[in-house]
Amino acid sequence: MDSELERLSALVGEALLSRKLMLACAESCTGGWAAEVVTATGGSSQWFERGYVTYSNAAKQELLGVRAETLREQGAVSEAVVREMATGALRRSHAQAALAISGVAGPTGGSPGKPVGTVCFAWVLRDREPTAETLHFCGDREAVRRQSVLHALQGLLQRLP
Repeated sequence: MDSELERLSALVGEALLSRKLMLACAESCTGGWAAEVVTATGGSSQWFERGYVTYSNAAKQELLGVRAETLREQGAVSEAVVREMATGALRRSHAQAALAISGVAGPTGGSPGKPVGTVCFAWVLRDREPTAETLHFCGDREAVRRQSVLHALQGLLQRLP
């Protein structure tokens, strides 16, 4: 793991541990990379609860409770879907904080409205409403995925009370 991800994971761990919070990750395009980053950090069992890799729409529905109508109307790469993914990760875990990532990492799969590099993020804390945003990253598949993990973890840090 590179030093930037390693440093960020340690900061996330310190922040969660000091607040006595556990994290759950719900990932699609990153394929579990966020969970891998945090579990590579020593002591993460004290602040990381679980991860969901829900690459298919069926997995998003079955494991996280994402509604079929949300997927049909908004598409898997949408703020509505990542909000439901993050909320589902909280509901179906013992965590108090969750993040969700869904996007088009490329090199194919983009559309005019959602080109390659489009990634949606959501964060939620227990008893709070989820927040979401959409960004566009440049680069190849690995670069888009790495930037997505960085942004998801940075976004979590910014939202912790």
